Amino acid sequence: MPLTTTGELVTRAAAARSAVASFNVITLEHAEAVIAGAESVHAPVVLQVSENAVRFHGGQLLPLARAAVAEAERAAVPVALHLDHVQSDTLLYQAAEAGFSSVMYDAARLPYAQNLATTRAAVDWAHAQGLWIEAELGQIGGKNGRPPLDAHAPGARTDPDEARAFVADSGVDALAVAIGSAHAMTTRTATLDHALLKRLSTTLDVPLVLHGSSGVPDDELTAAVAGGIAKVNIGTALNIALTGAIRDFLAERPEAVDPRGYLTVAREAMTKAVSRALRTLGPATA
Repeated sequence: MPLTTTGELVTRAAAARSAVASFNVITLEHAEAVIAGAESVHAPVVLQVSENAVRFHGGQLLPLARAAVAEAERAAVPVALHLDHVQSDTLLYQAAEAGFSSVMYDAARLPYAQNLATTRAAVDWAHAQGLWIEAELGQIGGKNGRPPLDAHAPGARTDPDEARAFVADSGVDALAVAIGSAHAMTTRTATLDHALLKRLSTTLDVPLVLHGSSGVPDDELTAAVAGGIAKVNIGTALNIALTGAIRDFLAERPEAVDPRGYLTVAREAMTKAVSRALRTLGPATA
C-alpha cells in the first residue's frame, strides 16, 4: 500500500474523536512488529524515528528510513512516517527526501521567544516542502528569558493561554501537550490531568498529541482520547517487550549465539504490544 501522511491520519482521527498511534522504531524488527500489530487489528499506524534513533545509527537517517518506507509500502494498512523530536536543522532538512510526511520539531528546551522563533522558521520551511509539523511547549515560565521546565518533567503542565498564542504565532499543525505523562516510563503509573486536557482541547484548534504514553494506564489513555488527544506516541512499551523476550530466551538457552532466535521472539513480543495498544486506543480502522 502506498505511504499515507501523518497529517491525513491525525486529521481523520481528530474529526472522529479517536487517536492514531505513533510508535518509535529503532531497528528493522521494530518496524516489522509495528506493521504486523497494526495489520492484526486493521488499524492505521505511524512509524516514527527519533533524532536519538538516528544518532544510534551513526547519525545516518537514510538506512532506517528506507527500510521503514519499504515495510510501509508492503503493509496492508495505511502507514505514515514521522520524524520525531528533531532539534537539528540538518536532520529536519532531510525529512522530505527520506520519505517522511511529518516532523516533530522540538525547541521546547529554549525560552519561549526562542522556541517560537525557531519553530516558526521550521514551520515555514516544512510547509514549503509539504510537510505536516508538530511542536511542543516547555512549562509555562519560559517567557521573559527564563529557562522553561522540560515539558515532561514531573509536574510540568502546558498553559492553555500560552499554547493558544504559540500555535497562532508559530503556525504548527499539532501541539504536544504536557498533562502528566513522561518519557521512558517503565511502569504504567502516570495520572493525567484531564481537566487541563479539556481546557486545552477547548482552547486550541489543532490536534493534540500525547508523548510518553507507555507509562499511562489503559483507562487513562482511553479518557485522554475521549478528551481530545488525536495522536499517541509510544516507544518504551515496545522496548520493554523486546528486552523482556530476549532476556527470557537467553535465560532458557544460555548457549544461544544466533540472533535470529531471540530477535524472532522479540519481534513477536513487540507485535503483541502494538496490537494491545491499538485495541486500547479504540475504533480507528484502516
